[in-house]
Parts: sequence; structure tokens; C-alpha cells
Amino acid sequence: MMSPLLSLMEETELCFPQLNTSCVKPKHPLSDTVLIYMILSFISLLTAALNLLVIISISHFKQLHTPTNSLILSLAVSDFFVGFLLLFHIMFIDGCWYIGDLMCVLFCGLDYIITSSSVGNLTLISIDRYVAICDPLHYSIRVTQKRVQVCVCLCWICSVMCFIVLSKDNQEQPGQYNSCVGECVIMLSKSERVANLILAFILPITVIVVLYMRVFVVAVSQARAMRSHITTVTVQGSRKVTAKKSELKAARTLGVVVGVFIICFCPYYCVSLADQETLFNVSSAAFVLCVFYFNSCLNPLIYAFFYPWFRKCIILIVTLQILKSGSSDTNIL
Repeated sequence: MMSPLLSLMEETELCFPQLNTSCVKPKHPLSDTVLIYMILSFISLLTAALNLLVIISISHFKQLHTPTNSLILSLAVSDFFVGFLLLFHIMFIDGCWYIGDLMCVLFCGLDYIITSSSVGNLTLISIDRYVAICDPLHYSIRVTQKRVQVCVCLCWICSVMCFIVLSKDNQEQPGQYNSCVGECVIMLSKSERVANLILAFILPITVIVVLYMRVFVVAVSQARAMRSHITTVTVQGSRKVTAKKSELKAARTLGVVVGVFIICFCPYYCVSLADQETLFNVSSAAFVLCVFYFNSCLNPLIYAFFYPWFRKCIILIVTLQILKSGSSDTNIL
């Protein structure tokens, strides 16, 4: 008669069967595993493809080389890499990390840098819209292409530096917090998690909300002025009104992007200080993570819905019209 212990050992599946220190592979129904594989694979491919369209559109067509679109381009780059990172999550579905402790630190580092840069890019977008709406006469002087490029570079550099500082212990000795072979654990202290929450979420979100509240107040006052015919009806004046309408439309579109971002990121950051294992089961934690990453897939869909130029670019890219000489000078707007 087989002993209960021997029977349990035969039923237990290890991540690395040849190692006694291997982690136990959690058991999931095959149907659930296949479904999760399909959903995450679809989101990953869709996120990468849609954001690649945004990157090609803004990079290729000269008419789209504006400061605001440079910020959208940076955001699309970070969202594109989110699609790439989802491939690692797909590999981690069965509960085992197979590619080593160093790759674990690298993966977590890329994850932090990309998500932090997304927050930084959205903050810069909010500042850009604030200046465009609240101080339109000085916008072209204050917000230049070169200044935007410098700010974008600083945003990415700060994200890298924050990760280096916050995960110094994990970089010096990768895998030191793993309880068994096949885990990928990056541990931050309570103070480090609080600092991360403030720097990567609370502070940027506060700036974004305050600026967009100001933009909203100014936009409403301008709309009322136009409706009451306070604006002088001259050729020069009508051109100014048209410019303001385009800026207001851009502010509305990017406001939707910021709103969706807050909705998707809030659940993740709200539990970042809590013990997730005691507050959430596996399915709940997976849902929070999926919502967190799905934001990167939604941004290009928002552009496609609100921006006619993006829809036109998609047609030109899909039909390979961009391969023709002189296509970069095409009238998109």
C-alpha cells in the first residue's frame, strides 16, 4: 500500500523536477489556463500593433511633428513595450519563472520603468494642454519641440534612476527573496513602497487633476463666450476661434486618455501598500493586473475614435502608401 506522503509527492508537479529546492507548480484547470493564454496573447498583440501604428504615424508624417504629438509618441512607445512585457506574464501563467533571477530583476525593472514613464508622459501632456488652453498666446514660445524632447528624455531617465534607487538590494543579489527555485520575487520595504506610491502615482495624479480642472474651467468660459457672441467677428478673430476649438478638442481627447489612465491604474496602486495575498484571491489579483496593463491598449483606440488624422494614417499604413516617395509630406490634418 502506497504511503500518503509518497502519493502526494507523485501528484505534486515541480517547476524544476531535478531540483529538491524547486517551487511547486500550482494546479489550474486546463480550460482556465488556455483561456488566460488566449486573452493575454490577444491583448499583447493588439497593444503592440495599435501602438506601433501610432509610432509610425507620428514618426513618418511631417505634419504630425508637433510638441503635443511628440508627447503622444513617447506615451505610445511605453505602451508598445507594455505589450512586449505581457509576453513575460503569459510565460508566468503556470506559476513558474524559468529564465533565472537576473532576468527576473530585468523584467521587474523594465516593468517599473515603462509604467513610471507612462505616468510621466501623461503629466507632461497635462502641462502641455494647460499652457495651450490657459495661455495660448505664449504657447508656441514656451512649448517648443526641443523643450518637449528634453522633457521626454528626462522623464525616462528619472524612471530608470528611481528603479535603481528603490531596488538596489535586489540588483546586488538577485533572487535573495525567493523561497524556492522558480520564483520571481522583488521585495521593497514599507518606506520604499510609500515613496514609490507618492512619486509614481499620488504626486503626478495630483498635478494632472489640478491642471485639468483649470483647463476645464477655462474651456467652459471660452465656450460660453463663443455662444454669447462676445468674440469679435473678423477674419483674424475667426481664425483665433478656430485655433482655440482645435486646442479644446485636443484637450478633450487627451483628457479622456488621462481619465481612462486613472481608472485603470487606481486599483493597482490602491493595493500597493496592502498585503495582496490576504486581501485578494488569485482571480482578483489577476483582474487588477489585467486592468492595469489593458490601459496601454485603450489609448490608441481613443486616438482612433477622436482623431481623424490617426484614422487616415492607419489607412495609408495598412495600404502601404507610406512606402511611396514623398509620402511623409502627405496632407494628414
